[in-house]
Amino acid sequence: MEARRLAILCSHLNPSSPYPTRDSILRAFDCTSGSSDDEKVESSNLQNDCVFCKIVRGESPCLKLYEDDMCLCILDTSPLIHGHSLIIPKLHYPTLEQTPPSVVAAMCSKVPLISNAIVKATDSDSFNLLVNNGAAAGQVIFHTHIHIIPRKERDCLWASESLRRQTLKLDKEASQLALRVREQLCRVPEEQLVQPSS
Repeated sequence: MEARRLAILCSHLNPSSPYPTRDSILRAFDCTSGSSDDEKVESSNLQNDCVFCKIVRGESPCLKLYEDDMCLCILDTSPLIHGHSLIIPKLHYPTLEQTPPSVVAAMCSKVPLISNAIVKATDSDSFNLLVNNGAAAGQVIFHTHIHIIPRKERDCLWASESLRRQTLKLDKEASQLALRVREQLCRVPEEQLVQPSS
């Protein structure tokens, strides 16, 4: 598997041809690839009825943009805008707070690479990075995922862009909110606060 990863990395750094071959395009977008015994995702951490778990297992179609050992990026099947994509972990975690920090870090570490490619491919100016975490926040598929939404100037994608933001009032209410958040952070186990060494 390490040799495969190195070969993929080298092919991106020194492509043999400036134009992709038909086979390389089909491999890149075949969601059933990676089904060899050494690359199978542990099925005990996948849900039978979860659409993202079905995609990971190769049981549901998708247009794959990127894949590694921890996560994959696909085009959203109900995009807000052309190029709207999702980074999903290969193991099932219903919400962000249930996702191990190492998995969140792996997903987030791919954002610069993937978003840059999406922005260029869609001739966009920038992008939104979004996580809908929980039903009240608009999460529909309860398998952690990060939205990458390419944006163009004046695309008016969000209705809220026309709303004016209000300046934070540094009053008693804001101070109490900050205090309550800090109290919650003090209750977090020590091992969750330790930063991994680089």
